[in-house]
Amino acid sequence: MAYLSPQEFSTKMIDAGEAKVFMSTKDTLIRAYMAGAILALAAAFAVTITVNTGNALVGAILFPVGFCMLYLMGFDLLTGVFTLAPLALIDKRPGVTLAGLLRNWTLVFFGNFAGALTTAVFMAIIFTMGFTKDPNAIGQQIGHIGEGRTLGYAAAGFGGMLTLFVRAVMCNWMVSTGVVAAMMSTSVSGKVIAMWMPILVFFYMGFEHSIVNMFLFPSGIMLGGKFTWTDYFLYNEIPTVIGNLVGGLTFVGATLYATHVRTGNVKKAASMKLMAAE
Repeated sequence: MAYLSPQEFSTKMIDAGEAKVFMSTKDTLIRAYMAGAILALAAAFAVTITVNTGNALVGAILFPVGFCMLYLMGFDLLTGVFTLAPLALIDKRPGVTLAGLLRNWTLVFFGNFAGALTTAVFMAIIFTMGFTKDPNAIGQQIGHIGEGRTLGYAAAGFGGMLTLFVRAVMCNWMVSTGVVAAMMSTSVSGKVIAMWMPILVFFYMGFEHSIVNMFLFPSGIMLGGKFTWTDYFLYNEIPTVIGNLVGGLTFVGATLYATHVRTGNVKKAASMKLMAAE
């Protein structure tokens, strides 16, 4: 499990961000679609485990399997590109523009949403025997999750929305740490171990992940949850997306760039000046 130094994996972060900005529309949408679908399936898997065992920790321990699968296959989550793509712009990589950055984010958002929605429809069919029966225990739980994490926040007013935002910030602090952690190793086992830890933390702590919610809330509406699409977007998805952006870029991307990339450049410049003086 070869370990890369912070300076090495920080450079890989910028390279990855640059590649995502320049990726074709077709590839961006396909990779985002598959990432959303797989992460949604992992969320359904974790809820199923929690309901069947009555132990949320077991579900959280096993949820990262979906994140590891999608990452190893090179698929993209909005939470990840929120952290990586801006670094290429900050680093002034040739040809990287704000318009290109926003294009990547927009394509990944819609790709993730389409993938998660596909899984939501599939799981709603399974939980209701093709919509011919009432939702089973797992389907009912998904409906209740949607109610609590939309109308529940709204009922608490400013405090509820602040809590939602902070949970979204902390979510992508952990998720983007998982994205970056995978770059620390060159082996599959090393990547999986590194990714598993922060993803487990985010899921068990109930932090708000915009792509997981793209599955939970649409499926909750299909399964009879007493909230609307407007409730979902206003009282969860939109604030969650903003919080995920702030969390990933601030606590992971910008901090690693500031201390490992900029510091490295300063040291290199100082070394060159010293050599010139000699």
